[in-house]
Amino acid sequence: MVHHSVAERRALARALTRIENGDLSVQDELRAAWSATGAAHRIGVTGAPGSGKSTLVSALARAWRLRGHSVAILSIDPSSPITGGAILGDRIRMRELSGDPGVFIRSMASRGSVGGLSAAAADAAALLDAHGFDFVVIETVGAGQSEVEIARLADTVVVVEAPGMGDDVQAIKAGILEIADVLVVNKADRPGARKTVAALQAALDLVPQTSGHHGVAGTALSDAALDAGWVVSVLQTTATAAEGVDALVDMLALHREWLHVSGVGDARRRRRYSQELRVRLREQLLLRALQILGGDGYDAALREVAAGRRTPLDAARELAAQLIIGSEL
Repeated sequence: MVHHSVAERRALARALTRIENGDLSVQDELRAAWSATGAAHRIGVTGAPGSGKSTLVSALARAWRLRGHSVAILSIDPSSPITGGAILGDRIRMRELSGDPGVFIRSMASRGSVGGLSAAAADAAALLDAHGFDFVVIETVGAGQSEVEIARLADTVVVVEAPGMGDDVQAIKAGILEIADVLVVNKADRPGARKTVAALQAALDLVPQTSGHHGVAGTALSDAALDAGWVVSVLQTTATAAEGVDALVDMLALHREWLHVSGVGDARRRRRYSQELRVRLREQLLLRALQILGGDGYDAALREVAAGRRTPLDAARELAAQLIIGSEL
């Protein structure tokens, strides 16, 4: 475990602020840190609002600290452009961890741009990884598609549900069940917990079996499990009482070992880098295209669309054709 001085933590916080604000000057620091990424276990935690994700993340952090590990928590709100800043509720719920030198907590809000937040979250996770934290937890506030994309920044994805929320399997509605490596029914002391566990287990049986994800039942890294893929387990926790948290910590460690032994971890990282490279490439190509076309060319196309004379797709194709012709001259 790496210990960071107060000065180092403040410098890290300032760098994360620059990332969130889109300040390109932070790229120099990211370039210098990039070769040090990959050592941390990145864990995405998502699920229905009200399922107790922040409380569970806090309980996980305490359990890891008892085992001598350092933890960075990146709490993200892709759904609210109104707040425009840190998620106060998460800070309050995690305040008991704030004085621990082995825990670093940061909140990020969308400020109106989910796509921009996804890129910022990727940079923030990389920077936290490079700073030597054993675990980097990426917690999303909601459970929609944008949260799914951010959760994909992780090596291991934990989907959290809770009983008594009006739907036994809200994760299915949000389309996130398929990305779960571990399913957790939190608030398991509430009535209906067993029903929720049974519903999720039944839903898992309907998810297509794929190599590198669902597989035969088992709890150890047997050859059969490695051949068939990872077994998605449904665990029960009561985070407020730290019940079931140690079992979740053990399951996360097991999944990390499976990622390494099976080679799926390397494949996931390559896929993550490929997705991120495509996003950044689209962004850079758009900026370059707008520079080449100039404001007049783009504005003329926009007027055609607004007047009903061109569809957005036709206008975009015409602009692209201008770029291609211009490059051949």
